[in-house]
Amino acid sequence: MSELLSRTIERRPTQVSLSGRILYLTEDPALVRSQLAGKDLDWDANDLSQVLRDNISTDEITPGWVCYYYDETLGQFVYVGLTCRDDKPVGEGDVARGGYVVSVAGKRRGKGSSREQSPYAERAAGIRLVVAENIERIYRQNCINLGILTTTDFSVLDKVKSGESIPLSLFTEGEDEITREIIEYGGLFNYNIARLKGETVPPQIVTAARPMTLAEKIFAARMVADATTGRTGIPAVQPGDAGFVRTDIRFSHEYVTPMAAAFWETFVGEDAKVTDPASIYFFRDHLTFLDQVMPQAQRDRGLLAVAERLATKQAEFASRQGIRLHGELPRGEEATRSSGSEAICHSKITQDYALPGQIVVGSDSHTPHTGALACVAFGIGTTDVFNAWLTKDVRVKVPPTVMAEFHGVRPPGLTAKDFMLALLAHPYVKNGEAIGKIVEYAGEAVAALSLDERATMTNMAAEVGAFTGIIGADETTARFLSENRGIPLEAALALCAGWTADADATYETVIRIDVAALSPMVALPGDPGNGVFIRDLPAPVPIEIAYGGSCTAGKKDDMEMYATVLAEGLARGERVAPGVTFWIQFGSQEVKEWCREKGYLEVFEKAGAKLIEPSCGACIAAGPGVSTQRDQVTVSAINRNFPGRSGPGKMYLASPYVVAASALAGRVVEWRPGG
Repeated sequence: MSELLSRTIERRPTQVSLSGRILYLTEDPALVRSQLAGKDLDWDANDLSQVLRDNISTDEITPGWVCYYYDETLGQFVYVGLTCRDDKPVGEGDVARGGYVVSVAGKRRGKGSSREQSPYAERAAGIRLVVAENIERIYRQNCINLGILTTTDFSVLDKVKSGESIPLSLFTEGEDEITREIIEYGGLFNYNIARLKGETVPPQIVTAARPMTLAEKIFAARMVADATTGRTGIPAVQPGDAGFVRTDIRFSHEYVTPMAAAFWETFVGEDAKVTDPASIYFFRDHLTFLDQVMPQAQRDRGLLAVAERLATKQAEFASRQGIRLHGELPRGEEATRSSGSEAICHSKITQDYALPGQIVVGSDSHTPHTGALACVAFGIGTTDVFNAWLTKDVRVKVPPTVMAEFHGVRPPGLTAKDFMLALLAHPYVKNGEAIGKIVEYAGEAVAALSLDERATMTNMAAEVGAFTGIIGADETTARFLSENRGIPLEAALALCAGWTADADATYETVIRIDVAALSPMVALPGDPGNGVFIRDLPAPVPIEIAYGGSCTAGKKDDMEMYATVLAEGLARGERVAPGVTFWIQFGSQEVKEWCREKGYLEVFEKAGAKLIEPSCGACIAAGPGVSTQRDQVTVSAINRNFPGRSGPGKMYLASPYVVAASALAGRVVEWRPGG
């Protein structure tokens, strides 16, 4: 620490000079190719032939296989997954060779995975400024942490073209004081060193006591009130207040830990120790099945060995630091064949560790999963991860809260997944108005859900584009803690007490959905927001793959849904339809053992389903269940179906009931209880 505090930290100049080309990521692949070939685009916002690509996900900026790297090599692969009208116009090294300093896109840039490899790859390729109509929270925060400038002000493009210097204030205007200073210092680490040295002091939050939403109450309780003593807790916060919150749990997986460890060793020191290792957890859960599905072309270029180094780096760092690593299962009979993991990271955190009222941060966009336990749980990028190892706190600007109320009596066969597909199709969400906000779920239909089903909703706050999703603690929460942790019910109820919103709390908007008016849904291929009622599909949708599992749908309640549908089918003499492969994957080893005790494993096997050990797997095209051909159709219970996310085929998102029923029918169908 003394060495850190002796470093000289300087701010950026007040004027920014950007010398280089502008890359417009358009819907038309020919326009992208022409730019990469050397022709600058005279872009006109009113020219319909030059429309910018919306909804560019981090999966497209850096596909999963690209993230096996965690150094400057990433710059050679930026945008290779970008899909423009079913075409992929960007080749390896194209952007790095092109001399680009600015990258421009449309709405919801950087949606999806929280992988910081995406902006890091852009930076490594020369990009210094990202421009878009709106930018997803985690992606934007990762850019700022890395020192990449971001803006939604397209007038900056004329200044770049003309070679004008640009006031740094253009990129800091409207930001809270902490974010402004992080931009001025050129990134989060430099800012944190200045903070630790006392060269800058975060502003005190002076919000008077007020009725608060649940997330606001947790932020207020965990806000660092005095950086010198470490004292936490202030009377109240309101949207826009910015500060640092003390975390209770910090976790990361093998896709992120190695880059964070490399940053730590470079910027902090190889021998430096993390702060409070007992509250840090590592997971080997994303790439444990990669050896079974990696395409031969990737093997031929040595990518399997590159990916394996991620696990090795994480394990070495965990051992040196004394951090708990939930790892890979022992290898199977074939010495090189993986056998899955102990658990998926956020599934395990919810199952075994988190408690109501806590702040949980993780290296995964689906960290909000744990919001089902009345926690503020949110995804952070690599720079945030390694900084939190040092400070144990993370910066936040308190977001507005959106209330999503689900009313009415849930019809038989309708699930939390259907609730979420309906919410994702709502204009407020589909238009990106929930980006970066907190979604608090409530209403009698939510109160009637189990905690597992609630976790489906908080998990998919990531697909909403929200900062996080959260549900107030109640008796259901307490019973979950009692049954899964062995906490006496009375003690569990005490842990839950008070972790609900104040009755007169203020919400930015309230979305009301009548679940009685819903029927089972699917999201059409391409985006989770493409939700439609199955009954309204214009034609039958034959399938080749049915996939039940992942963090979203690998919980006990999900397993019960698969088992219920398959048991009914077996009673009618039905099994998985010819030509269909039905994969069922567990979220943790505890879920698998529970299925064994309930007799569900036998039901699954008799029905012809194939079982998979816990891992992220097919959800990130890294395990059994991925499509291999563009014309393959999958119906899946995972959380997102962005192009290329789980292979080249077409993916429909649906509930566990629908996935299991479709596996039996050979096409996408509703499940009707007893039908």
